[in-house]
Amino acid sequence: MKNRFIVLAPWLAAPATAARACELCESQQPKILRGLVHGAGPQGGTDYLIVIAGLAVVLFALFFALKCLLRPGEREPQHIKRIILNQSSHGT
Repeated sequence: MKNRFIVLAPWLAAPATAARACELCESQQPKILRGLVHGAGPQGGTDYLIVIAGLAVVLFALFFALKCLLRPGEREPQHIKRIILNQSSHGT
């Protein structure tokens, strides 16, 4: 629990207004993104597709990275890591 708090502390401490768009950027953005991000925003439908596809790839990779990190599932005695673990414990 303590480690999770340390990781989340910078995001919790940052003011919410620091991530919001300025007035100039807000006037140049489409209605759906107005006030959320800086810059001009997407210029057409293709830009939205690119962003959605990129987001899908990132979320897919994040899901499987966390899954493999938290629950590796390598419990079989014949798994290749057992060769290394068994040799190091016997001093060979």
